[in-house]
Amino acid sequence: MLNLRAVDLNLLPVLEAIYEERSLSRAAVRLAMTQSAVSHALSRLRLVFRDELFIRQPRGVAPTAAADALYARLRGALASVRDSIAETRSFEPASSDRKFFVSISHPLGPMIALKLRERLGRVAPGVDVIFSTRSRPIELERAMREGRIDAAVDWLMPGHGQFREFTLFEDGLAAVARSGHPAIRTTRSIGDLTKGAFVSLRPRVEGEHPVAGMREWQRLKLRVVLEVSEILEIFMVVSQSDLFGLIPLSMSRFAREVFGLRQLQAGPRRVPIPIKLVWTSTREPEPAHAFLRKQIQLAATDVVPRDRRLQSF
Repeated sequence: MLNLRAVDLNLLPVLEAIYEERSLSRAAVRLAMTQSAVSHALSRLRLVFRDELFIRQPRGVAPTAAADALYARLRGALASVRDSIAETRSFEPASSDRKFFVSISHPLGPMIALKLRERLGRVAPGVDVIFSTRSRPIELERAMREGRIDAAVDWLMPGHGQFREFTLFEDGLAAVARSGHPAIRTTRSIGDLTKGAFVSLRPRVEGEHPVAGMREWQRLKLRVVLEVSEILEIFMVVSQSDLFGLIPLSMSRFAREVFGLRQLQAGPRRVPIPIKLVWTSTREPEPAHAFLRKQIQLAATDVVPRDRRLQSF
């Protein structure tokens, strides 16, 4: 396998220029290089790819089959790199065809995603956003460092130092039961709450939870008899059984109106759970990324109940 660290990537635009110009001298003019420098670069390319790449002709050069194959692959990649660099300097939403990948693990993620798409359809119709709404994102920190995920909406910070964050809104947890459950009238204390059996999301972290608002509930050591992967499963199980469930306060209206769930009047002291927009510090100065962050904030504002919103940034 070719080791990219051993390849001078500055040689690739030289290959592109020679291929398109079919002449070393014209490629030199295009690249603002001397012809001898272009010739030297071509010699190095031949060593890297173990092929002549270009055959001298009476007028210029002709590409070999290997050069044809290389150019077909490199053309799109180099264009993409140029577009990305251009958009780090300036960004025009109305004409951009930039693509982003956003992870939203909060249960309101699908609704935020829909609102974000609506907004982009009005102000940046060519911009495309791919979403992941997994409750348990896989290797989120690594994917953000490598640029495979542009931003995340989460209550867990993926790391420190190299990441930036902004609190979109503050959430909390509430215990719920189905409408008509006798515990709705009799559960008044934490002692009453701990007597019940719960359905809960599988934990994303081991040991004591780093988020204070979740840690308060964790310390109650509630009796969890069923763990599920998605918040919707909690709504379904609680609505069809005598199990209690823990849900985000931001979804309490949805739980009540769609599934007929009722909040239990017992729980630990209420400590807010900040829901954050997270991105890497390397993306901080990019105009395109700043636009994305602003649109996510506005989309969250459209979805989250008014009393849970924080000030705009």
